[in-house]
Amino acid sequence: MDRRNFLKTIGITGLSSVLTGCKVKEEKEPNAAEPNAAAETQESQYQPVPKRKLGKTGVEVSSLALGTIFNVVENQAVLRAAFQQGITYWDTAPDYAGPNSELGIGKFVSNNPDVRSKLFISTKASDATSIADVEKALQASLERLNTNYIDLYHIMDRGVRPGFSGHGLSDPTQLTDELRQWVQSTKKRKLIRFFGFPTHKNIAECLDAAAKLDWVDVIMPVYSFRSRLDAKMQAAVEACHKAGIGLVAMKIQGFPQELKTEEEKKLVGHFQQRGLTEVQAKIKVALQDKRFSSACVRMENVSILAENVAAVLDKSELTQADVEVFDEYAQATCSGYCAGCGYICDSALPDASFVSDIMRYLMYYNCYGQKDWARQLFARIPSDVRDRLLIIDYSVAEARCPQHLAIGKLVAEAVRKLA
Repeated sequence: MDRRNFLKTIGITGLSSVLTGCKVKEEKEPNAAEPNAAAETQESQYQPVPKRKLGKTGVEVSSLALGTIFNVVENQAVLRAAFQQGITYWDTAPDYAGPNSELGIGKFVSNNPDVRSKLFISTKASDATSIADVEKALQASLERLNTNYIDLYHIMDRGVRPGFSGHGLSDPTQLTDELRQWVQSTKKRKLIRFFGFPTHKNIAECLDAAAKLDWVDVIMPVYSFRSRLDAKMQAAVEACHKAGIGLVAMKIQGFPQELKTEEEKKLVGHFQQRGLTEVQAKIKVALQDKRFSSACVRMENVSILAENVAAVLDKSELTQADVEVFDEYAQATCSGYCAGCGYICDSALPDASFVSDIMRYLMYYNCYGQKDWARQLFARIPSDVRDRLLIIDYSVAEARCPQHLAIGKLVAEAVRKLA
């Protein structure tokens, strides 16, 4: 990523103040009881990112959320910098960096107990296959996070496919009355404040189903500049917004399976002239949709965090010409982007209903640089399905794919890189 224009946007002084603030804390920690006026002065200089109301919850959250899909135990400086910049919405999961994302947040809370009430912590019931498993997952997360409550607890697919719980909700029939009763009980026990789910697959269907329920508080769907052109998605988002469900955008970068150099150069070049990096522009276009309360972005170092903060603090809005550049890029690269409409692939490939998941893992590997995470997720697919991936005929699924993906070729690439 070319960060030269980012430095122009935030300024060398702004970046160094963030770094200095982290250094002050690290130097202070060996004798935490000793007052540090310099640290207090430093913190007072930060301009916090703005907050937005989170649907019907009655709370406000930072419009930029910290995605912690990395080892936070060894990266406390990022949490410190995020907190100083007012990024108090932190999203984690039990299996991010093994358990080291939740454990890292728990370490920060333990070392800074006064900040817990100012944080909005979200985690997930990863790998739970029953309501009993969801309860166990919740209790384990509470312990790792060193807290007696979680602000937002996300449910995932629970045994929809044998041996595979998924990493988000893809089947709206999982929103059962049994789950509703558990949510109500858990809120009554004051273990969670709000309930929701992330969704990467069959996104519009999951949003539509939740909009008809009165016990889903927040949804975190994949939502990027590409979503503007999806009429079905737009209708589902509007239904949730009208129902008062809080919406948090994730995967805002909208990467295709493989970066196409010429299209990328054109996109990057346009926004460089505007004084923005590509990522900053993508954050701005996502948050210009006021139906969304926050954008959750992985920020594993202070430089990336500062770049993203600069985008949110910049009060100028993207012009119609800027938005049209995104539209042109989305249309030019749509044949390489999996939109997550998994029900289409699943109906065409009843014996291998993992294609949209595999497309996502390949995107993590090729575009996000999350190679180990992509391999871990791929390894969760049942072995009998993985063994058949190279001999399946994908022609029917390719014919039905609205994005015209070369599914067979991409699956073969995924097997080569992820198996």
